[in-house]
Amino acid sequence: MAKIWFLTGNAGKVEEAKHHFAEHGYVVEQLVVDQEIIEPQADSLTQVAQAKIAQALEHMPGKEDMLLVEDAGLFVETLGGFPGVYSSYALKTIGCAGILSLLSNLVSEDPVLSGNLRKAEFRAVAALWRDGEILIGEGVCPGRIAEKESGESGFGFDPIFIPADLDALGNPIPFESQGESSTHGETFSDIGLEEKKKYSHRSRAIESLLSKL
Repeated sequence: MAKIWFLTGNAGKVEEAKHHFAEHGYVVEQLVVDQEIIEPQADSLTQVAQAKIAQALEHMPGKEDMLLVEDAGLFVETLGGFPGVYSSYALKTIGCAGILSLLSNLVSEDPVLSGNLRKAEFRAVAALWRDGEILIGEGVCPGRIAEKESGESGFGFDPIFIPADLDALGNPIPFESQGESSTHGETFSDIGLEEKKKYSHRSRAIESLLSKL
């Protein structure tokens, strides 16, 4: 089976990737390097992912294998897209509590308007190096920021993110509408990996990438 080395220190991301690639005959192994991989302050997730690949190639265990890098961010509409490409730094510094604090004054008695004030989306880019070529997959998961942290699983900003419902084809719909699939107000940290896969921006990015292999 073809092997993919996934550059990440996050075991949760590795499990998600294994879930997807195994169905297509690929083995995913975690790649951890001793030296720090510098994350550039770039304008897009794609630029960040490409920069990480360039740094990590020399650490590849097998040159005939493939190298996977994933970069993702939480983009909150009323915060001008913040934290966006700075999500990793924001998570380390202000965390989920900081994002909730920034949104704490945005309230409305109208539940629809209140929900719109907390609109956000996760975006992900999956970049795969293969024989000198870099393939890019992109995924988006729209939703909204919860009122408080919830759940025990997941990672990153998962405890404060509620994904939009999905229609019968698996496409996101406006949050005030009831879809065929719904977390019923639960965050990504409240649901299991298999259910999260239906909504996940990372899942969509990897599926987009797989379509190009």
